[in-house]
Amino acid sequence: MTSDVRKTLPTGFGRLWTAQTISSLGDGVTHAALPLIALTLTREPMALAVVTAAGTLPWLLFGVLGGALVDRWDRRRTMWVADAARAVLLAVPAAAAVFDLLSIPLLAIVAFLLGLGGLFFDTAASAYLPDLLRRDPALLERANSRLRGAQTAMSGFAGPPAGSALLALGRAVPLVADAVSFLFSALLVRTLPAMPRPVPEVRESLLRQARAGASYVFRDRVLLGLALRPAVGNVAFLAVETVLALFAHDRLGIGTAGFGLLLTAEATGGLLGAAIASPLGRRLGTGTALTCTAAVEGLAILGLATASNPYLAGLALAVCGAGMGATMVLGPSLRQAIVPAHLMGRVASTSRMLAMCAAPLGAFLGGWLAATYDVRTPLYAAAILLLTMTAVTASMTSNRRVEAALRAAAPAAVS
Repeated sequence: MTSDVRKTLPTGFGRLWTAQTISSLGDGVTHAALPLIALTLTREPMALAVVTAAGTLPWLLFGVLGGALVDRWDRRRTMWVADAARAVLLAVPAAAAVFDLLSIPLLAIVAFLLGLGGLFFDTAASAYLPDLLRRDPALLERANSRLRGAQTAMSGFAGPPAGSALLALGRAVPLVADAVSFLFSALLVRTLPAMPRPVPEVRESLLRQARAGASYVFRDRVLLGLALRPAVGNVAFLAVETVLALFAHDRLGIGTAGFGLLLTAEATGGLLGAAIASPLGRRLGTGTALTCTAAVEGLAILGLATASNPYLAGLALAVCGAGMGATMVLGPSLRQAIVPAHLMGRVASTSRMLAMCAAPLGAFLGGWLAATYDVRTPLYAAAILLLTMTAVTASMTSNRRVEAALRAAAPAAVS
């Protein structure tokens, strides 16, 4: 895939970018604050794993069906309603924090419902963007680079330190901040240009439509490779995320403020990865670039597992973030360029579902390994998984296969 600097992104993209940037800042605040809030309630690794896994369960239960619904619904409306609902939802744990009623079950329920809202918003956004950009591969790559860069900057770079700082003011404060960000995002998304609704498949049941989207992914080796890589990756990354706060505190001697800075190091690498994704894809080819970034992620987590101080841990997370940032630009851009419009919601949700369904396994694996062996053990296991996945999927998304898929999709994009 190549980029063309002479092409201009439409005005509507700026509003979409702004909405997601504001929402990502709130997500970053909660991302740092939620595990720290949970740590104020319990030190049990498996209890922390429950909260982490709960946010991924909606994809396991409703992922493909959610994509089928998005392919029936107006995608812009789906996005703003999902964000408005999440803003209202966050008022519940905020109030519970004020009245000292927070509990692990409540945090798990809120995480589950936030994940459900995220399912509909993310799927609708993935389907809306290629419509807005008319499936132009160069524009999709540029747009995803900007979206990913902003998401990384806000949710990882600015948000975590802000979350740690706001938590010092009270457990409700970071939750309220995230609610406000969702509200602003919903208001901005409502101003986006309307797109034609997907053409309905006459007399097709929702279940049959969902099954058609899933089978489309599994029959295509490129799409399957793009889906399997984050699926295995999520097992690894959730195993790390589940114990990261505990690892930072017990092995690296990092406090609340330091934990936020540790996450910021990962986000800094993510910004670099998003920025270099397009040049890397042009130089190596999209397929080879995806294989290289996956290998970098695995080696970086191995470095994190062996880190003896916060500085080495921060460097390892920064390198891992760079690999993830580039991957999250190149992979979705390729998928959006080759998938037909009427299947985009279902293909996106199926791919995301495979990734998110693997996440609870990673969360519980991380908690179990830490409780049974040592807090570093999940990190070593994650590195092995990532490197194995890289070897298995390399041929599925090779340059030759990627180029063939783009050629086959070109006539459909023109029509």
